[in-house]
Amino acid sequence: MEEVLRTNDPVKLSYAEHLLGEAGIDYFVADRHISAIEGNIGIFPRRILVAEEDLPRARFALAGVEPG
Repeated sequence: MEEVLRTNDPVKLSYAEHLLGEAGIDYFVADRHISAIEGNIGIFPRRILVAEEDLPRARFALAGVEPG
């Protein structure tokens, strides 16, 4: 699996999940439950991972979420 997004922003994460779902791309959110360790202070970013074959489509779907 390849990382397509890393963020501490829960709104950006939710929006990215929505966009990937609408595009029909399976994804996995890594580090979603790290908040149990960090105490919900938001210092550990969550990562969205997709299959390597879906990477180009996922990057296209998320192009407007995080410039660059």
